[in-house]
Amino acid sequence: MKDHKLGLWVLTALVVGNMVGSGIFMLPRSLAEVASPGGVLGAWILTGAGVLLTALVFGNLALRKPSLNGGPQNYAQALFKEGTESSLIAGYLVGWGYWVANWAGNVAIITTFASYLSTFFPVMTSKQHLFNVGSASIRLGGAITFLVCSAFLWGLHFAILKGIEGAGKANLIATIAKVVGFLFFIIICLFAFKSSNLIPFIETKIDSNTGETTGFLGQLNGAAIATLWAFVGVESAVVFSNRARKQNDVKKATILGLLIALIIYIGITVLVMGTLQQKELIHSQKPLVDALESVVGPSGSSIMALLGIVSLLGATIGWILLAAEVPYQAANKSMFIPAFSKENRYGAPSFSLTVTNIMTQLFIFSVVSQSMAEAFDFVIFVATLAFLVPYLMASLYQIKLVILGDTYENNNKNRYSDGLIAVLAAIYSLWVIKAGTADIKTFLFGMVLLVSGIIFYPMVRKHFWKKEKGQL
Repeated sequence: MKDHKLGLWVLTALVVGNMVGSGIFMLPRSLAEVASPGGVLGAWILTGAGVLLTALVFGNLALRKPSLNGGPQNYAQALFKEGTESSLIAGYLVGWGYWVANWAGNVAIITTFASYLSTFFPVMTSKQHLFNVGSASIRLGGAITFLVCSAFLWGLHFAILKGIEGAGKANLIATIAKVVGFLFFIIICLFAFKSSNLIPFIETKIDSNTGETTGFLGQLNGAAIATLWAFVGVESAVVFSNRARKQNDVKKATILGLLIALIIYIGITVLVMGTLQQKELIHSQKPLVDALESVVGPSGSSIMALLGIVSLLGATIGWILLAAEVPYQAANKSMFIPAFSKENRYGAPSFSLTVTNIMTQLFIFSVVSQSMAEAFDFVIFVATLAFLVPYLMASLYQIKLVILGDTYENNNKNRYSDGLIAVLAAIYSLWVIKAGTADIKTFLFGMVLLVSGIIFYPMVRKHFWKKEKGQL
């Protein structure tokens, strides 16, 4: 069985591969819309610190409570007395919310893949009108992109059904190629970097739709959701801890993966802002491609697009695995719809994988009538808010352990430091949730997706109590 477990570098690749996915390829544009260069860098640093605290919480819980493996829903359940209704519904709803966040987030990655593929097939960005569906205008580029995204999703689906281990190794190879490619990008763009493109470093931003002005602190708020999206996936090693060779590797992979991603993010963001003018960056559908093209010409565009495609291939594999693994693990512990615990002869969570990708497919319809950039912005907002609930629950559970002294016998030094980290991580999650309520329509849509899980709760409850009474 050991040969089929995931080692430190495969776990680290899942963390890096899942974090450094669609975010780094599209976020320079999204961030330029809401913040000045100073605000963008401030948001990266602040978010990096907040996510580091969250990563420390996840890593610490993985070591102190190794039995609670398979996802953050276990920490939500453990917040309440074992075997109670409160415990079950907390674990279920957090698992549901985390699942929703995962498959919604997959859409952002897949649409970004299509965006970079359009470098080789420009027809994918065509705005030629085909027909209307209600008030939505269906464009040629949107229709082709929808077909490409769908084929990509289901092609990976059938590949993953052949086994988790092989998919994990494919993700490792793609992640190595990604990191090497990013180093190439950084070296090339250093020669074209112009500090004048970062001037003014801090300035008031004006909303083109409402005319409202936003200062530096407001820009940090506006960029908080977008920058956090880039770090979503930091918990990947924790989700797969049940498949890890060593539990110690889970914490190491989490911290190592976060530090690698942070270096990549800050380095590439600064270089893109220094290579492209702000106006050009805001209107870019594929900012890294445009940045490299401005340095070495059309060949640079092709190189960066190819890097993006390889990188996003690995990220998509990792995220599809993650999205299917959470409800599968939760169902095995009677915290999710029972059918999600089914697996095929290769050990892949077949039912969970199929339903997850069907939900992803439904969201992919958003690219038919919108540009890929607009679809990306909408989906990351919904998905990131949904991720914050599990992050908050993990921090609260760590606080509970500290207060009760659970696992801290005769070790008050670590107890106090872990408590401080957990409190700061919880405050960070609450701050970003508050910042997310600014766009109330998207926020409410995300909340509806989370609350919709209540419909299936009676099914989960019935199965759970049957198992408790030994009737299964």
